[in-house]
Amino acid sequence: MAIQRANAPADDIDLSDLRFWARPLDERADAFARLRAEDGPRFYPDPPVPFTRGGPGYWALVRHADVLEASRNPRIFSSEPNATTVIDAPRWLQRYVNSMINMDDPRHAAIRRIVSRAFSPKMLAKTEDDVQARAERIVDELIATGPGDFVAKVAVRLPVEIICDMLGIPGALYPRVLRLTNIVLGNSDPEYTGITPDMGRLRTGLGLAKVAMASRELHRVAARLGRERVSRPTGDLTSALVNANVDGEKLTAQQFGTFFLLLVVAGNETTRTAIAHGLKLLTDNPGQRDLLLEDFDGRIAGAVEEIVRMSTPVICFRRNLTRDHEMNGHTYRKGDKVMLFYNSANRDESVFTDPDTFDITRSPNPHVGFGGPGPHFCLGANLARREITVMFRELFTRLPDLRTDGEPDRLMSSFINGYKRLPCTFTTP
Repeated sequence: MAIQRANAPADDIDLSDLRFWARPLDERADAFARLRAEDGPRFYPDPPVPFTRGGPGYWALVRHADVLEASRNPRIFSSEPNATTVIDAPRWLQRYVNSMINMDDPRHAAIRRIVSRAFSPKMLAKTEDDVQARAERIVDELIATGPGDFVAKVAVRLPVEIICDMLGIPGALYPRVLRLTNIVLGNSDPEYTGITPDMGRLRTGLGLAKVAMASRELHRVAARLGRERVSRPTGDLTSALVNANVDGEKLTAQQFGTFFLLLVVAGNETTRTAIAHGLKLLTDNPGQRDLLLEDFDGRIAGAVEEIVRMSTPVICFRRNLTRDHEMNGHTYRKGDKVMLFYNSANRDESVFTDPDTFDITRSPNPHVGFGGPGPHFCLGANLARREITVMFRELFTRLPDLRTDGEPDRLMSSFINGYKRLPCTFTTP
């Protein structure tokens, strides 16, 4: 095994090189198809990141079966100490970003019991009218201002406004929250942090400092809101979280801060990515678009699932082996790191017929775009589905000829499959 680990991949597929993730999406999909065709998972060295402590590397899990099995076995494939990055963040950054995603049971279960009440059907039902009203307002303003950047005018607005409203964040702070979340999740994109694949130690440190400062600022917003809601609950999500007491368990100020950051980041970026990719997919596949518009209510549920499968907003998560384990013919050792590549699992030829084809009638569609099965399945999946559905219903009802008008400006990231900008066009009604 030591020999296998020492050998770097011989071809052009280097998942640890940020430049790989700048390649066209079809080239990336082809690379992962080649990886899935190999006898077993590849081992990649950790990417060199200044001011962090790397390790020998990680196994890339690219097959649907591997991703599912690892997701279902958290006692073996642990989320601790880190599930979101290949290399552990510096300690001074972990205090802001070390949320329940990076925890196993019983700590994870205790916190999830508290926060899941805020995502119950009863709580989500309260957002139904708000989602519709905001979608209508967004399309009103899109029509008034005319064609332009679909991400800024539409995709980013609905999810960030909904999650901010759910948390009780004042409307005046929406632009600030959006700017900060862009920095946190765009941490490897030079537009947001100045970090580039070949930059030096000092500039990388400055980029990481920007991420830390953005995270700290979001924590301060959370702390201020939390203190206000403890003394004066208002019925919003923040009030529910800071005052929740489940079997004697309450969130600490630190836990609330990290979960608050998780909500505003995940509740913003992933849904906006799916909405933006959705318009691009429906533009590039006019037959599927016509099929959807023929029976929107009957086909939108399948369309949403296929958009999430094809776009896979969150590309990967990490797991850590707690003991030696054999899975699908490969032996992993205690202490090994594995990366679960959801984008590759969602194109697995052994599971999906014509996996690179966008098919809104695909059934079954066992994608892992909201994460694999198990305790870490996305808590906000149903809210995301609702937002995507309402947004496209409003768009195509009022702007049936809405289309993309050029190629997207993609986020430089190995974690989020995001679009920063996406030009669109339509005929003003």
